[in-house]
Order: sequence, then structure tokens, then C-alpha cells
Amino acid sequence: MRNLDITTLRSFVAVADAGGVTRAAGFLHLTQSAVSMQLKRLEEILDVALLDRSGRTIALTASGEQLLVYARRMLALNDEVIGKLTDQVYEGEITLGVPQDIVYPAIPQVLRQFNAAFPRVRVHLVSSNTKALKSAFARGACDVILTTETTRDANAETLCVKPLRWVGAHSGSVWRQLPLRLAFGRNCIFRPRVAEALDRAGIPWTVIVETESDRTIEATVSADLAVHTMIEGTEPPHLERIEHCGALPSLPEQNINLMAAHSGRGVVQDGMVDLLRRAFSGAEISRLRVV
Repeated sequence: MRNLDITTLRSFVAVADAGGVTRAAGFLHLTQSAVSMQLKRLEEILDVALLDRSGRTIALTASGEQLLVYARRMLALNDEVIGKLTDQVYEGEITLGVPQDIVYPAIPQVLRQFNAAFPRVRVHLVSSNTKALKSAFARGACDVILTTETTRDANAETLCVKPLRWVGAHSGSVWRQLPLRLAFGRNCIFRPRVAEALDRAGIPWTVIVETESDRTIEATVSADLAVHTMIEGTEPPHLERIEHCGALPSLPEQNINLMAAHSGRGVVQDGMVDLLRRAFSGAEISRLRVV
């Protein structure tokens, strides 16, 4: 009698969802060779080819497509049984990527709630710019990421849409001076949009601070030496929204998007995603109950 192994099925589903062994290995926190060996073992057990490796990308064969349906059901049933019949303590690690400008105020609350629900799961928080986070997600280095963009990728979910606002020092006046002095991160995704808006409005501008450090930007702006832009509601207490009464151009709205690995995380990833949805949809974050 031949028996299917849940571990090999989980690797198979991860490869199907991720579109390749390398990315799936990242999501599963395994080496590429380990995932490849599990796929080979699964094909040997079934005595069929599950993956078409003839092209530049891996595709499922007809047998692979058929197995994928059963594999999803078997994994779901396995996870349900484990959750229902055991006093399971979830362990492991989940990597969450968040753009630097939206870490506060929501993410600390999300992390507290997640830790209460999964005290033995370590959260690795990666804070960077949207471009870097999407690159990390694509290679399987992050399980869940948030992005701030004016658009949304096909595999992303928009949690909310927020306006971009001009921010400056409390009672500051530098925004009244020309050329308008700006402080921005080198890879800030807002920067091209801000430049376009200023150019359309015919407002001369200059970047006086270009840095990788949000702290440097905040220090410069809070000293009333430059202005900056932030998503509404994410302004730190030492900065304030500029009430310019139309003297500065309106800025485009930004999507806060979520991208999550399609497999390999189960209840743990679902718990993190649920908390992020609640935090950024404006709903109150309630205590997560793990069944």
C-alpha cells in the first residue's frame, strides 16, 4: 500500500502557488534542494510526472493539476484535524514586511495582538520601502507584506485608500518659501508623484535632504527646514499636517495593499492577515481567538 506524505504535498502546493521551487522554498523556510527532493519523492510514490520542466518556468502536468485539487483538500483536512483534536501550540516564524512610513501607529498594536494569540511564533518585522519589500516577497523572503502604491498588483488586496498629505513642523513656515524645500527618502515611492504635482502647479522645488533614514527626514522637517509628504493618519506627533489652503497642490490617494504567500503558513499566516485587515480597514482589533 502506498501512502501520501503531508509534508511532500505541502511542498507541492507551495511550488504550484509560488510558480517555482526557489520562491516556494523561501515561503516554506526550506532549502531549494529539500523542496526538490520532496517533489521527486512525491512523483516516485505516484509514479507520474507532476511538473513540466521543459520550459523556462515550471508548469503542472495534467496529473499535477489533478493532484493539486486533492492536495489542497488533504492539507486543509490535516490542519483542521490537528487544530480540533490537539491542544496545539503554534510555533515557528513569520516574516512581515511593512513600509517604514506606515509602521506607526497600527503595526505595534498588530504585533501585540498577534503575540497574544501565537506566543511561540516569532515575528520577523522587515521595514523598508515598497519596491524592496515586493522584491523580497517575490523571492520568498517575506510571508506577508504591506505596500503603499497608487495601483494594485493582481495578487494583492487593497486594505484601504488614504490621501497623501503635506506635513511640516508645528507652526512651521518653510512651506511658504520658494523654491519649496523637500526632504525625501532615496527610494520613496511618493517622490515622483509629488514632483509631478508640483511641476503641474508651476511651483519650483528642490530636494535638500535625500537619505535612507526616516529619522533624518523627520528631524529636518520638525526643524522647519523642509516639508515632507505622508499618508494621512501616519504623521508622528512632532509633525503636523500643513493647512496650506490650496497654496500647495493636492496629492494622489495611496492604496495600502496586502500580499500574502498562498501556502505553507495556515492558521499562523491567516491570523496575521486578519489582524492587518482589521487594523488598516479602521475596524477595532479584537483579541484573536485560535480554535
